[in-house]
Amino acid sequence: MQGYALPLADQLPDRIDLRSDTVTLPSPAMRAAMSAAALGDDVYGEDPTVNELERLAAERVGKEAAVLVVSGTMGNLATMLAHCQRGQRVILGNESHIYHYEAGGASALGGLIYHPLSTDPNGCIDLAELAEAATTIDDAHFAPPGVICLENTHNRRGGVVLTPNYLAQVRRIADDHGLPVHLDGARIFNAAVALGVPVTDLTRHVDTVMFCLSKGLSAPVGSLVAGPADVIARVRRGRKMLGGGMRQAGVIAAAGIVALTEMVDRLAEDHTNARLLAAGLAELPGVQIDLSKVQTNIVRFTFVHPRLSVEAFLAALRKRGILMGSMSNTSIRAVTHYGIEAAHIEQVVSAAAEILA
Repeated sequence: MQGYALPLADQLPDRIDLRSDTVTLPSPAMRAAMSAAALGDDVYGEDPTVNELERLAAERVGKEAAVLVVSGTMGNLATMLAHCQRGQRVILGNESHIYHYEAGGASALGGLIYHPLSTDPNGCIDLAELAEAATTIDDAHFAPPGVICLENTHNRRGGVVLTPNYLAQVRRIADDHGLPVHLDGARIFNAAVALGVPVTDLTRHVDTVMFCLSKGLSAPVGSLVAGPADVIARVRRGRKMLGGGMRQAGVIAAAGIVALTEMVDRLAEDHTNARLLAAGLAELPGVQIDLSKVQTNIVRFTFVHPRLSVEAFLAALRKRGILMGSMSNTSIRAVTHYGIEAAHIEQVVSAAAEILA
């Protein structure tokens, strides 16, 4: 099992599902809001609930406009298409979600070229490498740069947070070379909560930001892209081209409004539970965790045990009603989220200790 090829969940009662924060179920307030949502045709711009969500989202991240999309992958792709012309380069980290997990859409559908750069353990791209990659070479042999993409929090680096200082340095490089910066901020509110800063301290350094409603914020469907009005108009057109034009989408947007107004502050609870989980697992044989990298709701750890493989360990957990995800033959990911409480973490650590004893 590699990457996002996660095992199918067994039909277990009261299971503890730590495979991802995408498995969250909508809160009672979300379900009530979805049922009562005022609706219209969103492609015509007439769904009042979608319009309100987009207004609220743009305001929250300090941007001029926003557009609701089906998924973060669609949002990232539509934004890259909005920023770039065919044949231009997308400069990004070699451990980024866009590069690994979005089916190569920028190349396959947009004619764009991925230019991956090395990613350090803190989720950062080396600034000197970034400046070199951002330089336009006056030579027809070379594809010109089109956009710089960052990720915050950084999934494959275990949910680490990019700081405002680093983002500001990237902004200066982008400005020096006349390039836009797009932020894959699928979990940007986790980053803001972890740092204890307004989310705008992170988003003001980028031109566009995509963030997910359906991860830690617990809505059932949807992501948003926010940025300048002219760019968002192009993103909206890209959304339509990719098949993402929705009709009475207020049913989805209503849950998103609850997500943004009621579910952000509680992310701190997920971070606390992730640290509890990491600290408990770190005491067990075969588990290697850098606790300094457990900064938000993702716990990624190396598993090297003399008796058990990753698959065998995950299977043993699954028999006990606990689900985690494999990231490689030696790496496992667990993600805390709405619906996971401290008591569940204690149960997980106890079960893991029993298996590894």
